[in-house]
Amino acid sequence: MIIEPRVRLPRGRGGLSLVVLAGLLVTALGVPIVTAAPSGIVDVQLLAMNDFHGNLEPPSGSSGRIGTANAGGIEYLATHVATLEATNQNSLVVSAGDLIGASPLLSALFHDEPTIEAMNLLGLDVNAVGNHEFDEGVAELIRMQEGGCHPVDGCLDGDDFAGADFRFLAANVKWAKNGKTIFPAYKLFSFGGARIALVGIVTRTTPTIVTPSGVAGVVFQDEADAVNALLPELRKKGIETVVVLIHEGGFAGTDVNGCSGPSGAIVDIVSRTDHEVDLFISGHTHQAYNCIIDGRPVSSGSSFGRLVTDIDLAIDRSTGEPVSISIDNRIVTRDVAANAGETALIAKYKTLSAPLANRVVGHITADITRTANAAGESALGDFIADSQWFVTQDPGFGDAVMAFMNPGGIRADLTYASSPGGEGDGVVTYSEIFTVQPFGNSLVTLTLTGAQIDTLLEQQFVGCGQTSNRILQVSSSVSYAWSLSGGACAKVDPASIMLSGVVIDPGASYRVTVNSFLADGGDNFLVLKQGTNRLGGDVDLDAVEKYFLAQPGPVAPSALGRITQLP
Repeated sequence: MIIEPRVRLPRGRGGLSLVVLAGLLVTALGVPIVTAAPSGIVDVQLLAMNDFHGNLEPPSGSSGRIGTANAGGIEYLATHVATLEATNQNSLVVSAGDLIGASPLLSALFHDEPTIEAMNLLGLDVNAVGNHEFDEGVAELIRMQEGGCHPVDGCLDGDDFAGADFRFLAANVKWAKNGKTIFPAYKLFSFGGARIALVGIVTRTTPTIVTPSGVAGVVFQDEADAVNALLPELRKKGIETVVVLIHEGGFAGTDVNGCSGPSGAIVDIVSRTDHEVDLFISGHTHQAYNCIIDGRPVSSGSSFGRLVTDIDLAIDRSTGEPVSISIDNRIVTRDVAANAGETALIAKYKTLSAPLANRVVGHITADITRTANAAGESALGDFIADSQWFVTQDPGFGDAVMAFMNPGGIRADLTYASSPGGEGDGVVTYSEIFTVQPFGNSLVTLTLTGAQIDTLLEQQFVGCGQTSNRILQVSSSVSYAWSLSGGACAKVDPASIMLSGVVIDPGASYRVTVNSFLADGGDNFLVLKQGTNRLGGDVDLDAVEKYFLAQPGPVAPSALGRITQLP
């Protein structure tokens, strides 16, 4: 039999790296022949993360745990990474996207400059851009790489911003005007003659899940096609070990080092890439898994810096091929010493942000959560939609009669218990509402016909523009019913769509408030791009704060029932 160079078995740290090639070959006569182990094996270590989302401080609640273990926080992540790097001088620290964007206030208030500086301290080598890297547009992402003060807000921390010491990668994001990638497609590294290519890929769906105007002028190509197109160039450069950092992922059970029934976009992408790709480090779905898909290892390390994926490659210097790859998702526990440099960085930005972060904006009687019922409605979604309708009902601000909020823009719950800031139970601070809505979208009031509102509600469902159902949250002026058994683009009965208890008229015009992300057709709600007589309004956070201030007392969770699900 023939053992091909790409056959591998798991290799534990400190174990033999030649277990595949030092075994027995068997001749056609059944006579065992002991093979000589090849010389010149180089051990390379990759320490990977994904979907960090600017979580410099340890995330709270379930977002800060892996199982029952408290996890995350840049001070502890840096310590774990340094400890692992000390075991192998041939180490790289890599990220599979969404390093920034949808970040807590501590980072987002400063346009995520603190996270870039924290990753410089940690020693990150490369980051494949994720969809959230584009939250503030391509020009702002380039500033993250190159540095310089923000073009509008300036240098908010009082000094210049030097940019990332690490390299952003984007093999499948190209300028429409010339076909060149906005960042390098890959970066090459060499360790004692063993050469490795790290390729950066982002989900091709990015234009539908970020504000479209922010990615105008760039094209997002198919992930597998972009990887395959690079391979001849890498072969010419003598590169045989190819690792793809891909900001797209899937689902594979709950064991952080397991793989149960892998599904999702990553399965198709991996299956369509040439087998010259040796390893995929994935993200986007915030899952943790350690899989073999189409014969190649595929990993993902949860989110928010709670895991570091420890990957060991044994590369044969003579062939350039990996002879073994082992992967271990390790919990970033908080029982280690905090990294002093990261601690100082956090302290600096907490001092600068405290006056805004700790300001009280309202009070609540109980948790108001984004947990949706069977119909897709949540109490927090109701509250946000109501706040947006509240500030735009006035004729001077749009004269809106209804509002819609995208569920993906609601990133955390409002909890009754006091935060670590010590504001007290039931007290809501600016920092807390920022964590709920970290994107800084402005409100847009526009005119739609009743027929277009019906189309908008149909566009929530699979088969009518979505790959998974996205139920918009609605203001208290709106109610409707949708049916599980309805066909594509036929799940909502137009006769059930009510405005203040009256069925909407398909031919009549209505003033509708949404955020700027939706108004641009985000999340594939394309009918909103047809809205006319647009009027810009408050930032979404300002709307929430004004709504809180207008309440006669603490806000209670709404009684759900605006959206009804039928069989």
